[in-house]
Amino acid sequence: MIRCLIIDDERFARELIEDNIRLIPFLDLAASCKNTDEAMKVMATEKIDLVFLDIQMPGLSGIQWLKAGLISSPMVVMVTAYENYALDGFNLKVLDYVVKPVSFDRFLMASTRAMEMYLLKNKQAAAVPAEPNTMFVNSDYSLVRINMDHITHIEGLKDYIKIYQLHSDRPIIPRLTLHYMEAKLPAAAFLRVHRSYIVALDKIVSVKRNRLYLPDADIPFTDNYRSQLMEYIGQRS
Repeated sequence: MIRCLIIDDERFARELIEDNIRLIPFLDLAASCKNTDEAMKVMATEKIDLVFLDIQMPGLSGIQWLKAGLISSPMVVMVTAYENYALDGFNLKVLDYVVKPVSFDRFLMASTRAMEMYLLKNKQAAAVPAEPNTMFVNSDYSLVRINMDHITHIEGLKDYIKIYQLHSDRPIIPRLTLHYMEAKLPAAAFLRVHRSYIVALDKIVSVKRNRLYLPDADIPFTDNYRSQLMEYIGQRS
């Protein structure tokens, strides 16, 4: 659904657009405002995808509002009785320019164009690869990128730590504390199981007595952390 906002000082014009929006299933009316001040209050709390904007209004006009850069992301369809602002509108990258009185067919055409643009934007956003779950640490005088999904466990040794990863024979050794890493790592994926160890929960292969077995290591865990560990295991049993 495309969330819509109407800005027009004429009540009859607002009501006509409201009626048209109700007839189009992919549009959803968020608010109907009589000036840009009211609209800004709505946009401060609501996600708006599409604005139907009048031009000549008391206070800040539609053109002045757009030129002021007070909105950044919503698509804009100008709905006005004045034809002579069309060039200004398109220079400001409005999606469409509809002249009053507005027929439903013309309104539907502008709305369909908005839907096509909305779908295109969402498709492009979905195509952008997600940033890997990574962090940088300083090790051996270099900044080293670590993929958190590859971490099996972390060992704390006084004023430095050892970060062990899948398919790697050597740990990364930054001068950090285990407490610092515990705060940086996502709590849903990592658990402190010992004063000297943090473990990646999805890398636990088995549990025997007071030891956790990982793909390439086994580490101790203490009773202080047993309840959280057992809760995690219980949720997956």
